[in-house]
Amino acid sequence: MSTVKLTVNGRAVSVDCEDRTLLVHLLRDHLNLTGTHVGCDTSQCGACVVHIDGRAVKSCTTLAGQADGANVTTIEGIAKGDQLHPMQEAFRDNHGLQCGFCTPGMIMSAIDIVNRYGGNLDEATVRHELEGNICRCTGYHNIVKAVLDAASRMKVAQAAE
Repeated sequence: MSTVKLTVNGRAVSVDCEDRTLLVHLLRDHLNLTGTHVGCDTSQCGACVVHIDGRAVKSCTTLAGQADGANVTTIEGIAKGDQLHPMQEAFRDNHGLQCGFCTPGMIMSAIDIVNRYGGNLDEATVRHELEGNICRCTGYHNIVKAVLDAASRMKVAQAAE
């Protein structure tokens, strides 16, 4: 057993867990943050994507101990109170979700994409960058539209801050 200390969604936490505990299980089973989904356990589907120190990471293949001392953000931590994150708004407005299972990981990956590329995004880049996220319901058309829309919204939101 080890004690993992990290900041999750702005809150300092300390969790005693087995050394083999995956970050996704620490989040879901120990902290009850169930928005991060377990889809494949092999790093193929992207349903488990969270941010560690601002970078998208697949939490199903990351040991909890690897996040010790880090700042972790899950889907539950991106809204500001009742105000959705611009990426969440864009997914809603562009019908970028179907069953919703992939949506949290897709949104977390998409935020990372926009943060890395800024306004230099086009459809081909978004499609390429989302290759590690599987949606079994859609053809990705509305997801791509949502990411491109959110890129504009995030730029406006950052300028307002």
